[in-house]
Amino acid sequence: MFEPAMERLPRARLAELQLERLRALLSRVRDRVPLYSGRLAEAGVRAEDLHTLDDARELPFTTKSDLREHYPFGLLAVRREELARLHASSGTKGKPTVVGYTQADLDLWADCCARSLACAGVRPGDVVHNAYGYGLFTGGLGLHYGAERLGATVVPVSGGNTARQVLLLQDFAADVLCCTPSYALNIAGAAEAAGLDPRTLPVRIGVFGAEPWTVAMRNRIEEALQLRALDIYGLSEVLGPGVAMECAEGRDGLHIWEDHFLAEVIDPGSGQSLPDGQVGELVLTTLTKEAMPVIRYRTGDLTSLSAEPCPCGRTHRKMARVSGRTDDMLIIRGVNVFPTEIERVLLSIAELSPHYRIIVERPEALDSLEIQVEPGVMGRGLETSGDGEALRRHVARLLVSALGVSAVISIQAPGSLPRSEGKAQRVQDRRIL
Repeated sequence: MFEPAMERLPRARLAELQLERLRALLSRVRDRVPLYSGRLAEAGVRAEDLHTLDDARELPFTTKSDLREHYPFGLLAVRREELARLHASSGTKGKPTVVGYTQADLDLWADCCARSLACAGVRPGDVVHNAYGYGLFTGGLGLHYGAERLGATVVPVSGGNTARQVLLLQDFAADVLCCTPSYALNIAGAAEAAGLDPRTLPVRIGVFGAEPWTVAMRNRIEEALQLRALDIYGLSEVLGPGVAMECAEGRDGLHIWEDHFLAEVIDPGSGQSLPDGQVGELVLTTLTKEAMPVIRYRTGDLTSLSAEPCPCGRTHRKMARVSGRTDDMLIIRGVNVFPTEIERVLLSIAELSPHYRIIVERPEALDSLEIQVEPGVMGRGLETSGDGEALRRHVARLLVSALGVSAVISIQAPGSLPRSEGKAQRVQDRRIL
């Protein structure tokens, strides 16, 4: 463990620390952030009114819209001159969401990422091949500084130029691969295209995140690269990667670093808190971030929480792997469809590759759902043979059983579907174009 005393902190003491830090946070933002001072006054909540963590459920929510409406510096709790770093989203849906960091925030981020990497089994001296993007997105830099803080050797390769990634993984004898799960499969495919068996690459640990992925995807990655695939979670608005990490011992959920983040799951519709074990929207409060703390931030990610003991000995609660996002859900002819459920079905079919595309259109009065797939090694040649029709019918039957809605299955030529060099963009909803 990177910080064993804190990672094994007894639950009662951890709750006391969270309450202490939450009270300090409310006192600070009440005086420095107009949005929060107004909302806290409207809700009639003061720091001294918080007697247990359950009282935090009376605090107002923060949403991504709040960040956009107060662009760029309206939610800062420090003077702009105190910022050491700015990160931002792409702004494809309007103004970007801007996140500021003081030097203390950057140190906190490095510590959380170092703690996360150690949780995955990364050791000082390991070679960490970091293929997350560097720049305004937070993906690459957080794990970069976390790996250095842990004492590992970092290869800051970023995304893209996949053939070169394969070369560097082999020549630098990388122990750890950090990237999105879809890009890990792209790397495996690039190795095969170069005549190299990807299973011979030296990597033993994969730290994958930044997009929802299924257990079936994990199995495909582990089979393709012969490594141990582990899930990391984070988001820019809260800190970046390193908010939660799956441990190598348990692999049944991600430990949320509760000394820095207060976690809650709510019903996405009503906003009511849900008990541990029930799936809902993850809500996070930053307890120690200086520059831009957030209170009850609605992440949009769907998960559940558990306080069950873990074989690794860490006491911090775990979140289940993200099963989807509230804003990713597709409503097809009145049926709620999550892309991760489609992925789960497709990756259970040995004849298919893990690459696919979902297309939703409304040619007339009703929505149409098309799922484009590629044959894998076991299914090569099926796209142009009579057996291809049998495969299409088989896939369609499995999907309608799982989703409750029919889909048109289109088998594409091997290698024709787009490969990810970062976050996979698998859904094309043409109804809103």
